[in-house]
Amino acid sequence: MLLVLFLAVSSHYNIYKMTLSIVYFLVGIVLVIKGAGFLTRGASALARRFNISELVIGLTIVALGTSLPELVISVGSAIKGNSGIALGNIVGSNIFNGMFILGVAALITPVKFNPRMLTRELPFNLLASVVLLLLSGSMLVGGAAGEFISRYDGMIMLCFLAVFIRYTFSIPSDGEPDEKGETMGFGKITLFVAAGLAMLIFGGNIFVNGASGIARMLGMSEAVIGLTIVSAGSSLPELAVSVNAARKGNVGIALGNVLGSNILNIFLILGCSATISPISLDGFSFVDNYVLLASSLLLYIVARFGGKSTITRFEGGLLVALYVAYTTYLVINA
Repeated sequence: MLLVLFLAVSSHYNIYKMTLSIVYFLVGIVLVIKGAGFLTRGASALARRFNISELVIGLTIVALGTSLPELVISVGSAIKGNSGIALGNIVGSNIFNGMFILGVAALITPVKFNPRMLTRELPFNLLASVVLLLLSGSMLVGGAAGEFISRYDGMIMLCFLAVFIRYTFSIPSDGEPDEKGETMGFGKITLFVAAGLAMLIFGGNIFVNGASGIARMLGMSEAVIGLTIVSAGSSLPELAVSVNAARKGNVGIALGNVLGSNILNIFLILGCSATISPISLDGFSFVDNYVLLASSLLLYIVARFGGKSTITRFEGGLLVALYVAYTTYLVINA
């Protein structure tokens, strides 16, 4: 009788824990996405008031704004010791960005690369994936227990970030204000930035708690849930921005957002996370990093050597199908 009672209480307690984790996860992701939107709008309006180039805004402020969920979640996970979520979030987000988001954008309208992106942003995007693979050490040949991305590795990534920022701010301003951009007073800018930061910090904290709880209850590794649920959820701002831009025919915004976010995800976010706390590679397969490298390389090849430097609707559909196949592989092998 006592055993039956114990099992019943235990079952109800587990259902309660799972429900609470799901609520944390959903509320956290809503707060993080909304917070990123507020902060991006405020920061972009501030940049326009100082007549900063729209290209610089796209590569830095907008890209950073849509990458803030990854920043908050990965740094928060690193601080809490959930390194599987921290690394899985970055690797999974970049794969999601490069395959699913650009694939969906291309299905809406063919995505054409301009010459400057072909010679600058695309190589930087590919370089970021190569650097991550090289710093992952034994993951080059299948991984090994006890391996880490060290604080020293994190500092190397931050050095690459400095080079990217130096390049970005060397882009000359066109000297013309953006007529379509949102204008705000300094009071409203301060309100948007403060509200965005508060929502990001609080939302990111409960998001990590919810994701970790779901992973433990389902018996999934933090690496797998980071590569799938967390990465897709934290990439929703990039998806929203890119799809909206593609629908309006502004494919340059979609491209700049994705490429800028991918570069910042590795050099800034993973660099900061590893510098705060070494990132364990336990639970990660070398397949994950090679898929990331393959997606970056595929994007580079299609853009450089494809017809008219364009991702066609067929190629977009192929990218989406490959992402679905990769996610299916992760779930089956979880």
